[in-house]
Amino acid sequence: MDRPLEPLWRGLLVYRVLTLISVSVLALFRLDEYAAPAGALTVMAVMAVWTAVTAYGYLGGPPDRRGRLAVADLVVTTGVMATTPFVLTPAQLDAGIPGMGSIWTPGAALASAIAFGLRGGVAGALVISAALLLSKGRIGTAELGDVQLLVLAGLTIGFASTVLRRWAERVRLAVAAEAAAAERERLARSIHDGVLQVLSHVRRRGAELGGGAAELGVLAGEQEVALRTLLTGGSAAVDGAGRRDLAAALRALTSSQVTVSAPAHPLELPAATVDELVAVVRAALANTAAHVGPDAPAWVFVEEGDDTVEISVRDDGPGIPDGRLAEAEQQGRLGVARSMRGRVHDLGGTIDCDTGPGRGTEWIIRVPTAGVRT
Repeated sequence: MDRPLEPLWRGLLVYRVLTLISVSVLALFRLDEYAAPAGALTVMAVMAVWTAVTAYGYLGGPPDRRGRLAVADLVVTTGVMATTPFVLTPAQLDAGIPGMGSIWTPGAALASAIAFGLRGGVAGALVISAALLLSKGRIGTAELGDVQLLVLAGLTIGFASTVLRRWAERVRLAVAAEAAAAERERLARSIHDGVLQVLSHVRRRGAELGGGAAELGVLAGEQEVALRTLLTGGSAAVDGAGRRDLAAALRALTSSQVTVSAPAHPLELPAATVDELVAVVRAALANTAAHVGPDAPAWVFVEEGDDTVEISVRDDGPGIPDGRLAEAEQQGRLGVARSMRGRVHDLGGTIDCDTGPGRGTEWIIRVPTAGVRT
C-alpha cells in the first residue's frame, strides 16, 4: 500500500535485463556485419552499465528520485539510439540489422509511464519514437509499427500506474478511517461509563437546583454535546499529504447552541486552509455570542461546489445596522475586518455579510478548492 508501484518497477527491470541479454547476444553473433564493431561493443557496454544503474535506482534508491532517474533514462537511451548512423550503414539498416539498442530502448518509455502516469507514458513513447525515426533517417512500415507499439505500451503502463496510485490512496484512507472508527468506539465505551454520565448528571442537577448551579449545568451540557460529537465524528486529523477534512473540523464546533450541517463525505483541503476557515467560523460564532447572547442559536452550513467550498454562518439575532461594520473599522476595531476578511482573502476567497435590522446576520464564505493559497 505504501509503495504500490513496486511490481511495475520490478517487471520493468526484468524486461530491461532480458532485452539486454537478447540484444547483446544478437549483436555479438553478427558483430562482423557492423560498420564499426568497436563502436557497437562500446554502446553495448554503456547499455549494460546503465541497466545496472537503473536497476539500483528504480528498486534500491529513494522513491522520490525515480522521476528524475526516468528522465535521465530517456536521455541515455536516446543517446544510445543516436549512435546508430555511426555504427551501421544505410545498406545494413536496409538489410534488416536492428538499430542500436533495439528492443532494449522501450524500457525508458515504460519507466517514464510508471513514474509519471498516463502523460509520462505518452511523452516517453513520443521521445523514443522520435529518436527511432531520426536515428534511422527513414519512415517505413517497420518504423511506423514500432512507433505504434511504443505509444500503446506507454498508454497501457501509464494508465496502470495511475490506477494503482489512486487505488493505494483509497485503501490508505479506508484503513485510516477504519482505525479511527475503532479507536473512537473503544474510547466511547470507556468514556460513556464515566465522563459522559457525570456531565449528564451535572446538567440535570444544575437545572433542578437553579441559580448558579443552573449555569454550571448549562456548561456541562455544552461539554457533553461537544464530547459526544468528537466521539461520533472524530477529529480532523492531518493525513500524509498534509490535508484535513474540513467537514469533520467544523462538526467539532457543534454545541447546544451551534448546529453544523456538512456533507457526510470528507472535504479534504490543505491543513493550513482548514485551520484558517475554522478560525473564521469561530470568529463569526464569537460575534453571535457577544452581540446576540451566549445562549443564542447559530447555524453553520457547508456546501461543496465544482471548484469551491461555501460556508454559511447564520443567527437569528437583531442584525447589524447599515454601516456599523465600516464604522467599527474606522474606529480601529478591526476584529471582523482583519480576523475574518483578512484570513479569507489570504486564501483567495471571498466573504460577504448579509444582515439588516431585525433579520439576523449571515456570513457567507467562499474559498476555491483548486490552487488554494496557503
